[in-house]
Amino acid sequence: MTPKDRKYSQEHEWIMIEPQSNIGVVGITDYAQDKLGDVVFISIPPPDTHLDQSQKLGEIESVKTVSDLFAPISGRVLEVNPSITSQPELINQDPYGQGWLLKMTLDKADEFENLLTSDEYDAMLGQQP
Repeated sequence: MTPKDRKYSQEHEWIMIEPQSNIGVVGITDYAQDKLGDVVFISIPPPDTHLDQSQKLGEIESVKTVSDLFAPISGRVLEVNPSITSQPELINQDPYGQGWLLKMTLDKADEFENLLTSDEYDAMLGQQP
């Protein structure tokens, strides 16, 4: 079960809006980290980078593969999780907590509303091979 306090992209990223703000915390789902295997490196843009929804925001490398990461919404990168560059295994250990990737502004509220709920995301996973 995926946490209900955030929204999900079809590319397996999640975003949770911080209370009383216009700031979203972004990460990858447990499903994604499980499929990747042990994460060994991550490349994410620095603060002040502007991203459009669905734009490539970086890469995540595991012992199995290298995969692209995509912005779940449009906005400006405010902060990159400093722990994941030195401890990328946090993404495997706690993808919904300490393994978050970045914080960004929410430029277009309608983009957030159009992402998948946890129930919709779980249903999508049930249909994947």
